[in-house]
Amino acid sequence: MKIAVLDDYTSDARNMADWARLGSDITFFTEAIPEHALQETLIGFDVICLMRERTAFPAALIEALPNLKLIVTTGPRNAAIDVAAAKARGIPVSGTTSRKTTTSELAMTMILALSRGLVPEAASLAAGGWQKRLGRDLNGLTLGLIGLGNIGNQMATIGRAFGMTPIAWSQNLTVEKAEASGVGFRPSLNALMADADAVSVHLVLSERSKGLIGRAAFQAMRPDGVFVNTSRGPIADTAALLDVMRARPDMKAGLDVFDTEPVPAENPILDRALIASGQLLLTPHLGYTTQATFEVFYRETVESVAAWIAGNPIRLIG
Repeated sequence: MKIAVLDDYTSDARNMADWARLGSDITFFTEAIPEHALQETLIGFDVICLMRERTAFPAALIEALPNLKLIVTTGPRNAAIDVAAAKARGIPVSGTTSRKTTTSELAMTMILALSRGLVPEAASLAAGGWQKRLGRDLNGLTLGLIGLGNIGNQMATIGRAFGMTPIAWSQNLTVEKAEASGVGFRPSLNALMADADAVSVHLVLSERSKGLIGRAAFQAMRPDGVFVNTSRGPIADTAALLDVMRARPDMKAGLDVFDTEPVPAENPILDRALIASGQLLLTPHLGYTTQATFEVFYRETVESVAAWIAGNPIRLIG
């Protein structure tokens, strides 16, 4: 049995679960495999273990791997896998559970860092300088939430702890649902963007949400607004965001997710001027990458593979 563990960027996977119990030949890939090399690299493997949406697994790839017998993904869903294509070949697709607090913690950290200018101020001190600008209090500000599911509700709770007033909008949100969460309702995306001092995105990527936050929405933001996206990159038009930010030197944005990950060196999002000024804070998809979360991910990945080998039921997705 040959098992591939993909996208182990931090080289922690082998130490977070008892892989030896599987009695198999296991290869840990610590670098992203280029799309054009996936078939050649994975063709001999029986089991593929994926990390969320880091590597796309479309029908063409599934059909091109003759030895493939099982796919296991971390997390309870993975939009990057063509589950229907796997089912058509009789290949089960299993998922794990996930912790629910990591993303909201990072989103609020980014709002705090941008509001207080932590990165440029720390850089100033490291370079031998001192204070450069005044930060902004969160107390008394309005926190706009695009999406009010589990993570959105956590953000509302955290925001209130800082003295912020939460408001929300999404395509499915109703006044009644917002009020039940103690959150103000806004009837449109632009209305939310205009009324919030800081906006945080908490939506699932789908055909409805792809490109949802565009130029008009960013132009509706306050001149000194803060925009944070820790959900999925394609939900927001980052080219439009950069254009609006360049025209508004007081506007700030924090992005943890991107259209292509890892981010290519030539990607325009790596705008050195915006980053150096403290307007733009970029992090490499840290929203769910915590030790406790990965311990759950990999422990349950091993459990799924072991159960499948033994012929026992496994947790299926899709």
